[in-house]
Amino acid sequence: MKILPHLRIALVGFLMGSADVVPGVSGGTIAFICGIYERLLNGIKSFDLTTLRFVLKGDFKAACARVPLPFFIALGSGLLVAVVSMAKVLEHLMVNYPEHLWSFFFGLVLGSIVLLARETWRWRPLDFGLFAAFAAGTWVIVGLEATQTPAGLPFVFLAGAIAICAMILPGISGSYLLLIMGKYQEVLAAVNNRDFVTLGVFCLGIATGILSFVRIVSWLLKQYRHATLIALTGVMAGALRTLWPWKETVTTRLNSAGEEVPLIQINMMPGADAQPGVALLLLCAGGLAVLLIERLAKAERAAAAQN
Repeated sequence: MKILPHLRIALVGFLMGSADVVPGVSGGTIAFICGIYERLLNGIKSFDLTTLRFVLKGDFKAACARVPLPFFIALGSGLLVAVVSMAKVLEHLMVNYPEHLWSFFFGLVLGSIVLLARETWRWRPLDFGLFAAFAAGTWVIVGLEATQTPAGLPFVFLAGAIAICAMILPGISGSYLLLIMGKYQEVLAAVNNRDFVTLGVFCLGIATGILSFVRIVSWLLKQYRHATLIALTGVMAGALRTLWPWKETVTTRLNSAGEEVPLIQINMMPGADAQPGVALLLLCAGGLAVLLIERLAKAERAAAAQN
């Protein structure tokens, strides 16, 4: 078994996990940038009724043959390491160096938008219209304020399904949508208080959402690949609103360590004490990181094709 491809997948998982720790940044964006997005969708699709029947019959060999286990083990390992090791680091950066952190992620997503647009656009009026429509729609969605939604487990289930659908889409953060739906604090409290009933319902919503929505996105990429890629590029462009480096904190929350961290923020222009030069350098660093990742992905695909 080749080790290097699995190490790369684990690294992508680490980057995805690190991104998901930051509210407003989507792990789906990282998967898209790193070139494993469709592979991830197809892997999730393999968890279907046929696989479940094999498991229930005890035919684990047949079930494992349908599911790309090495891929998910490598990706999941990277995700787990990121959540365990990077959560406190990124939270520290969000509190003490927010402009620097947001600048890097802004450059990362902006670079991926430019790269994807260059490779997929045919520069027809329809392309611009589709891009603008999805960019505008996403811009509005991520700018919504938190609302009071119905209490109870049914809406917790629905919130889980919607949040995971957002995480699958490049650009939209599932945690940010939970915030908009007014369920972020409730889910966080369920984790801290070990409320396994609420967490179980939430996870059931996640499973339902991911198994259904992945098939929709996968079908669209297969049937209408060009239009779907442009729409996804628009989603990423609209989501840049959440990554603007300079923000004003409206409300805060206490994290697991009892520290006060931002909960709801609004964008603002750079103040007198801003460091636009440093922000620009980090933005460029994010863009260059995308180019490096894309080059490595192309080299790996070329090597795989030769073998």
